[in-house]
Amino acid sequence: MPLPSQKHMGRLHRRPGVNPIMNLLSKAAALAAAALVLPVSAQAPTKDIVDTAVGAGSFKTLVALVQQAGLVDTLKSDGPFTVFAPSDEAFAKLDPALVAKVTGDKELLTKVLLYHVVPGKVTAADVVKVRRAGTALTEEHRTAGVAVKVMNGKVTINRSNVVATDVMASNGVIHVIDEVLIPPASFLD
Repeated sequence: MPLPSQKHMGRLHRRPGVNPIMNLLSKAAALAAAALVLPVSAQAPTKDIVDTAVGAGSFKTLVALVQQAGLVDTLKSDGPFTVFAPSDEAFAKLDPALVAKVTGDKELLTKVLLYHVVPGKVTAADVVKVRRAGTALTEEHRTAGVAVKVMNGKVTINRSNVVATDVMASNGVIHVIDEVLIPPASFLD
C-alpha cells in the first residue's frame, strides 16, 4: 500500500499531534487482534457442565458430590442449565457436622445440589437483571428460589459472592461462587 503523499497528508492530519499513518496502523493492529480473538470466542463449547467443571480443576468437591447424588447424567443432558458452582475453597468453609449430615443422606445431598442449579442458561448479563432465580429444587416445590443482588458491580446469590462468571458449557453456563448455598430449613426436613 503506497504511503499518502504530502498533499494528502494535510487533509488526513486534521488534529494536531495525530499522525494519520500511526492512526491507520493502530486501527489495523486492533482489527488484526480482533480477528485473532473472535474465531476462538465464537466457537461453541464442546464440554458439558460436568466435564467443564472437571476440567477447571477447582470443583473437585462439587463433582464428587454430584457423582454421589447421582446427578451426573442430569447435568450432562441437553439442559440448558445455569450452575452456581461453589469452589473447593467454598466447601472447605462448611461446618464439618453439616457436611457429614448432608453427605450421609443422598436425598438431602440432592436437594442441596439442586439448589445450585437454575433451569435455563442465565449469563452474567442476565443475572444482573433479576432479583430472584428459581432453582431446580425450588421450582419443584414452587417457592421463591435464590436471592440475586447487585451492589457496586458485585453480584451475590443469597450471601455468596459470584467470583467468576460465564464459564460456558455446551449445555449451559457456570458461575463460580465463594460459599455453598444452603436451602431454607423447610427443604432440609
